[in-house]
Amino acid sequence: MQTEYFHGPPVTDTGASTTQPRPTWAWIGLVVAAAGVPLALLSGLGYRAGWWPYAMGFRILTAAAVTGALGAAASLVAVFANWGLHRMSTARAATGLTIGLVVAVIPLQWKMAAERLPPIHDITTDPQDPPRFVRVQRLRAPGDHPTHYAGEALAIKQHAAYPDIRPLHTRLDRASALYAARQVLRDMGLQVVDESVTEGRIEAVDRTRLFGFRDDLVVRVREGPAGTRVDARSMSRLGRSDLGQNAKRLRSFFSRLRARLAA
Repeated sequence: MQTEYFHGPPVTDTGASTTQPRPTWAWIGLVVAAAGVPLALLSGLGYRAGWWPYAMGFRILTAAAVTGALGAAASLVAVFANWGLHRMSTARAATGLTIGLVVAVIPLQWKMAAERLPPIHDITTDPQDPPRFVRVQRLRAPGDHPTHYAGEALAIKQHAAYPDIRPLHTRLDRASALYAARQVLRDMGLQVVDESVTEGRIEAVDRTRLFGFRDDLVVRVREGPAGTRVDARSMSRLGRSDLGQNAKRLRSFFSRLRARLAA
């Protein structure tokens, strides 16, 4: 009996994967994303140190955001390239993706706020008779915004953007309301720079985290026939737009004050 031999091409295992992990891609994404972190920190720290004006700091922050976005994009590609093939490279790529997104998101949020909100930097609960800054006027530099209120045009823009910014009314006497307001300002981390019990006025200064911009807040407490009215005004020293920070500060102040007065 003659044995037959098959001389065709060798049989290959078609079930085996030829895809290779890409650990280098994960490293590239992580390094680029991480490079955006010192850039972002330097943008604000350099302004605080007086190395450059805040406009240059914003340009550096924009460069940090672009760097973070590029690192996030490269890391996302590396995640898909290494998924199920190389656990460490996948984790490294995921870390780069997270860092890159964090660096890119903050400037993006600022840009979106600048496009969505009106370019104003002075917010008050009483546009007809805004609380007056006294001590703060002497703390402002020559290039800072003046503290006089811009009038009806500003009030219209504020009401359209922040209709919820309103005074607080309470049945407590003025002294009790003033004391509660002072405690709230300190709980918020603001520096109280002046207080007049006679006028029912408290002035305080707040600083932003990254750039250390100084914003000023004044609280005014008045008694009337229906009880005590608490007004407040928050104003930035620099910049055409506050990106909604003054309204956010007033919301936080009145929310905390309501909670303290109700306790």
